[in-house]
Amino acid sequence: MTVLTLELPPRVSSEEARLLLAIQLWEDRRLTLGQAAELAGYSKPALMEILGRRGIPVANYSPDELEKELTT
Repeated sequence: MTVLTLELPPRVSSEEARLLLAIQLWEDRRLTLGQAAELAGYSKPALMEILGRRGIPVANYSPDELEKELTT
């Protein structure tokens, strides 16, 4: 894993930045839901709830992707 160091504006916490990065990478299908949850520091169910509150569909998988996600 690559380490990234950023200077954030005072009103953006590191936790928020990690969450937003994880969400974007997940939406772009560059991370699995599990990987995005880990990056954001949440469990899968917690991240799914956050995505739902933001109106981001969680079940946007092909059948093969959904099966893989549910078994990991």
